[in-house]
Amino acid sequence: MTATATTTAPAAQRTALSILLAVSGAHLLNDLLQFLLPALYPMLKENYGLSYLQIGLLTLGQQITACLLQPAFGLYGDLKPKPYWLALSMSIIAAGVAILAVANGFWLLFIASVVLGTGSALFHPEASRVSRMASGGRLGFAQSLFQVGGNAGTALGPLAAALILLPMGQGSVLWFLAVAVVGLGVLTYVGRWFADHQRQAASRPAVAVKKPALSRQRLIVAFAVIGALLLSKFIYIEGLKSYYAFFLIEKFSLSAQEAQFYLFAFLGAVAAGTFIGGPVGDRYGRLAVIWVSILGALPFTLALPYLDLFWTAVMSIMIGLILSSAFSAMVVYAQELVPGKVGMVAGFVFGFAFGIGALGAAVMGGLADMIGIIPVFQICAFLPVLGILTIFLPRTAELHPEGKAA
Repeated sequence: MTATATTTAPAAQRTALSILLAVSGAHLLNDLLQFLLPALYPMLKENYGLSYLQIGLLTLGQQITACLLQPAFGLYGDLKPKPYWLALSMSIIAAGVAILAVANGFWLLFIASVVLGTGSALFHPEASRVSRMASGGRLGFAQSLFQVGGNAGTALGPLAAALILLPMGQGSVLWFLAVAVVGLGVLTYVGRWFADHQRQAASRPAVAVKKPALSRQRLIVAFAVIGALLLSKFIYIEGLKSYYAFFLIEKFSLSAQEAQFYLFAFLGAVAAGTFIGGPVGDRYGRLAVIWVSILGALPFTLALPYLDLFWTAVMSIMIGLILSSAFSAMVVYAQELVPGKVGMVAGFVFGFAFGIGALGAAVMGGLADMIGIIPVFQICAFLPVLGILTIFLPRTAELHPEGKAA
């Protein structure tokens, strides 16, 4: 009996880790493909005479789709899990990539953005659910490993732009269909594991879902605060994703290709910060990570618009590291607020984050057309002030009256 347990437990752990790595890798591929559109913004602006507002609307089309659909997909997955929706999501993204490659004006680009956003909306809640299933109880670590894949994919977008897309033109986007094929294979493998996991779970006695420890009013306040924190974080980060290259080009006269390398440095820092935040939250508490992440970025966001090129790059890296560290903690914390609704809560967090970031990017684009991109960065620097609202989030004693750490 003991020998059997000794040999089977490590195998189960290896299987769970392989699934976490597969989901993280698929997240990398998904977000790399998603970032092809913003990576092309400098070229598209020049080729099709787009305004900053139209650039913002493309971001809005891509992200607001995810915002509206993710909670619905997540809730439906809670009620009726669909293991192969993950593979379907990559097929939809491949269709968006193909449209992006042949688009010859704003409206086709907008359609591509909506199709890409739909694929992303289907991917994120289900992938987050699988990460939690495979976590072995290390929820923050699993969520961070999942998230860091996506951030790494986003970070690779500027490199793809600098080395492939900008030198070779919009048609080179078609080459990235090969990435979608790889992602389809990985997610089919994950779907098989998911289906097997569901069969095993169905054969075991049902586990009673713990009721929320908080009142309805307290939950509403908590989610309102989480929404405000996501607003401060994602409007700033989405703004940098969409307009940082334009900021550098305007302020420091960089070429579009040179600006992409600085954007890569910022997004690489976002990936690193995302990975660090989850395990730190497991160890020291999620609220501590949220406090430090949002308010801790404020001095750096305030300084960034007024510095030379070197220190602008340094500040952007510090902002990426600090501001991104809260997201994994926020996802797990929100899931703990409403036990048993993993997909719905993940869909809400991802969807709201994407949606508010997209709306913010559109507003930033409209402002940039009126007052210039540099003043817009000066105004948005104050967004992390909203981190002070963390004081209204429920503490460990409220969430886990039995004494379990948050």
